[in-house]
Amino acid sequence: MKKVKITVLKTMLNEDLAQEYGIDGLGACPMLKEGQVFYADYAKPEGFCDEAWKAIYQYAFALAHGSGRELFYYGDWIRKPGVAICSCNDGLRPVIFKLEATENESEIDYEPVR
Repeated sequence: MKKVKITVLKTMLNEDLAQEYGIDGLGACPMLKEGQVFYADYAKPEGFCDEAWKAIYQYAFALAHGSGRELFYYGDWIRKPGVAICSCNDGLRPVIFKLEATENESEIDYEPVR
């Protein structure tokens, strides 16, 4: 299994929706910042948003397990092998991520609970 590089590309605010449905003063995601980089494989990276991980983990898992050599969805989505562009599921303030397959081997860096 390989590590997957996750880069925060954009933090956004859908102002019209936020104005209608959000609390006063709602801004872009306070947890993640554009340019942040995380590395993942089978587990959520430390400091990464739980809800964002739920939205993108299947792409990270696929890339970690070898999908980095091919195009996702038969080539009708992303033109570059080993890359996925995904977002979290917050409709008011979504965060856009770039996931990239790497050649870095994944290692378990904790003691598994048995």
